[in-house]
Amino acid sequence: MALILNLETTSHVCSACLARDGELLSIRENYEGKSHASLLTQFIDEMLKQEHLAVTDLDAVAISEGPGSYTGLRIGVSTTKGLCYGAGIPLIGVSTLQALSQGLLDALKVSNDPPPLDEHTLLVPLMDARRMEVYSALLTPQLEFKRAVKAEIIDDSSFLDWLARYNLVFFGTGAPKTRQTIDHPHAYFIDGIEPSAQHMSRLAEQKYQDGRFEDVAYFEPFYLKDFIATKPRKNILPGNKSNH
Repeated sequence: MALILNLETTSHVCSACLARDGELLSIRENYEGKSHASLLTQFIDEMLKQEHLAVTDLDAVAISEGPGSYTGLRIGVSTTKGLCYGAGIPLIGVSTLQALSQGLLDALKVSNDPPPLDEHTLLVPLMDARRMEVYSALLTPQLEFKRAVKAEIIDDSSFLDWLARYNLVFFGTGAPKTRQTIDHPHAYFIDGIEPSAQHMSRLAEQKYQDGRFEDVAYFEPFYLKDFIATKPRKNILPGNKSNH
C-alpha cells in the first residue's frame, strides 16, 4: 500500500504519474520530444498540487531505468535522485522494456483481435535507437525475462531461431522499422505501444512491497550501448582495400 511517483524519460515521451497501491491517480505526458528538462519537474509539481500532496507525502519515486535515450535517462535519474535524497524516501528502478510489456498487456485486454498469449508466445518490446538499431528483450506473458535486454541491429535474420519455436509479439517504438524487415507467419506486430509512466505503476508497487530499492547515491541508469560496428560496404567489396 504505497503512494509512488513514477517517471518515464527514456524516449521522446516525457511522462509522469502518481499511483496509489498501483492504481493511477494522476498523469501528465508530452510526446513532442526534447522537452524533458523543461516539463518533467513542471508535471510533478502540477500533480502534487492537484492531489494536495507534498514530496514528503510520497512513499517512493520510481524511475524507468532504461535502456533508452542517454539524455532522457540522465534527466530522469537526476530528478529522481534529487527528490528521493531531499525527502528521504526510497528510489525504485523499473525496467523500461518490462514496463513497455505491461503496457502491451493492458492494451490487449481491450483489443478486438489479440494475438495468442500462451506458453508458445513471447513478448518482444523494442526501443528505437538509430538507423536499424533497437534495444530489445524477450519476455513471457507473465513478464519474466526469457532473454536478457540486448542492443542489436535488425536484419532479415533477426529472431529467426525464436520464431521457429514461438509466436513473437513485436511492439514499442522500434516496432515500425522491424516490421519492414521481418516477415514471418509467427510474427505479430502491435502498433501504438509507447513508454508511459502509467505502465510502471504496478511493477513499482510490487517492488515497493518486496523492499527492492536502489541505493540513491550510486544508482545509475541502464544505458546499454554496444551495437556491433560494421564496415562501410565500399570497404568490403573486392578491390577496395584500406590503405592502413
